[in-house]
Amino acid sequence: MALFKTLLQIFFALLILFALFAFIGNSEGWESVWNYRKLFIKGWFITIAISFGGLVLSLLLGFLTALAVRSKMPFFVGMAQTYIEIIRGTPLLVQILFFYYVVAHQIGLENRFIAGVFILSIFHGAYIAEMIRGGLEAVSKTQKESAMAIGLSPFQTYRFVIIPQAIRQVIPPLTGQFASIIKDSSLLSVIGINELTHSAEQINSATYSTLEIFLPLGLAYLILTLPISLWSKRLEKKFQYET
Repeated sequence: MALFKTLLQIFFALLILFALFAFIGNSEGWESVWNYRKLFIKGWFITIAISFGGLVLSLLLGFLTALAVRSKMPFFVGMAQTYIEIIRGTPLLVQILFFYYVVAHQIGLENRFIAGVFILSIFHGAYIAEMIRGGLEAVSKTQKESAMAIGLSPFQTYRFVIIPQAIRQVIPPLTGQFASIIKDSSLLSVIGINELTHSAEQINSATYSTLEIFLPLGLAYLILTLPISLWSKRLEKKFQYET
């Protein structure tokens, strides 16, 4: 109930802000932007699809990388740590340009949507790997030793003892990471993916109504990210209280 009340208050605040800028803006500009509403809405749904695909793949990549870091095999540990350091040490924009114009072209990947999903997954997978690793390490060694003592195999120990407890530590930051994926998807406009930002740029080029297009653009991202951010904070408080 408290979360719903907060969202409702924010919604009305944004509505008032939008009305204020609408009053300031040019009526002809708003009308010309309205004529391109289908392109804008299409870009919004493409942003959602790319972000969701990036979240799923980055979760998988992050989980495997976290396991590799915690493994006892130096090769996998070294590969995982190198991947994490390189990805976290370079800007996402540089990675987008490199992976699309160099790697994707070398392997024959021409679909920009799929390339965008993979790029977001590779970038955020490194951050998620650190979150998962931290969650796994938060489980005390005594619980692992106790599970092994009662006859559980290493796989069963991870499945029934370690992972369920690690999830409680990882879910809140992962929720916030999804909001970051949505915002970072805007950078994919540089490779011509018709997501929300690229659609807004196309409309702006056609109408020259900068205020009238970039204000709805910001609101469209807030509609996606704000509930996720609030939910993330709520989950964090909930799990802190329960622990």
